[in-house]
Amino acid sequence: MKKLAFAALSVVVLAASSSAFAQGKTRAEVYQELIEAQQNGLDYITDASYPDVNPIFAQQVQQRKQALAAKAAAASSVANGGGASAGSVN
Repeated sequence: MKKLAFAALSVVVLAASSSAFAQGKTRAEVYQELIEAQQNGLDYITDASYPDVNPIFAQQVQQRKQALAAKAAAASSVANGGGASAGSVN
């Protein structure tokens, strides 16, 4: 009798835990968050500097952010048709 109750309880616990796990993030979501963290310079946080960026790496983080901003501006320019030259057709 105790074995049957234990088995039933085990099944209920497994079912509950698997459904709770399924409500978490997908691999793609976690991967995208890791990419964004690296782009924002969060991989330069050390144990001694947590939660801020380590001062040793502050300049590298700033350069990375500027490079990403320039890349985004270039992509935006391309997406908008190259600016002033796209509007005039004779």
